[in-house]
Amino acid sequence: MAIEVNGKMYETDEEGYLANLNEWTKEIGEAMAVADNADLSESHWEVINFLREYYDEYQIAPAVRVLTKAIGKKFGKDKGNSKYLYELFPYGPAKQACKYAGLPKPTGCV
Repeated sequence: MAIEVNGKMYETDEEGYLANLNEWTKEIGEAMAVADNADLSESHWEVINFLREYYDEYQIAPAVRVLTKAIGKKFGKDKGNSKYLYELFPYGPAKQACKYAGLPKPTGCV
């Protein structure tokens, strides 16, 4: 499978996750969201960029419980809760946000 962005094809797995993390750009994240009929706001990008930083540091995509805790620590209780994250990413905050961030599917996600 693949996704086309600006005339270039990028390989994805069967669930739409980017095959090569190093090819990720903001435009690819936006194209993935458009394909899912999702609009990305600044709040979405806050989580997506946080995930990319987390992955750079730990070399793993966090499961939703870890993500929720880490977001709360960085951005405060208003954002560090499941309700807020599921409003942004209804298909699963860790799973959907990691996809748009060009990261692998988090472990523990089905």
